[in-house]
Amino acid sequence: MELTGKRVAILVHEQYQELEVWYPYYRLKEAGAHMTLVGPRANVTHNSKLGYPCVAEAAASDMSAGDFDAVVIPGGWAPDYMRRDETMVHFVRACASAGLVLAAICHGGWMLCSSDALRGRRATSFMAIRHDMENAGAEWVDEECVVDGNVITARKPDDLPAFCRAIMAKLSE
Repeated sequence: MELTGKRVAILVHEQYQELEVWYPYYRLKEAGAHMTLVGPRANVTHNSKLGYPCVAEAAASDMSAGDFDAVVIPGGWAPDYMRRDETMVHFVRACASAGLVLAAICHGGWMLCSSDALRGRRATSFMAIRHDMENAGAEWVDEECVVDGNVITARKPDDLPAFCRAIMAKLSE
């Protein structure tokens, strides 16, 4: 699938899960998408759970929904830090309101909970945040990858191939 001209934000913060940032980053970039790493502040280095560094290229407060076609929210512990930053929550909420593709894997679902993007949706996540997802209004299911409208969710790194295929398919519509 060709994604030339598509613009995708990947959210980053401390303790991100390595594969859940870099696998979609390079897979979507390889397909032609323009990728931007978005954090609370630009030019700040965030370390993964294993210490692998990632530099935020843009600040969430400087971005708008109109800048992107999709937002990828990785897991690890990063979403817990992201949801504490109102600029990150506001950005995801604005992207949800604009109907952008929202793709969250593992604990990334926490940002969908915080931005009210799950109400009435079928979704999955890492099983530890199942109740958070349900309390945010989702019908939680234990499936590799779930697509409900513009919201794409997956459970864990093993689901990355299906997750990225779903993102690419949605962006190609």
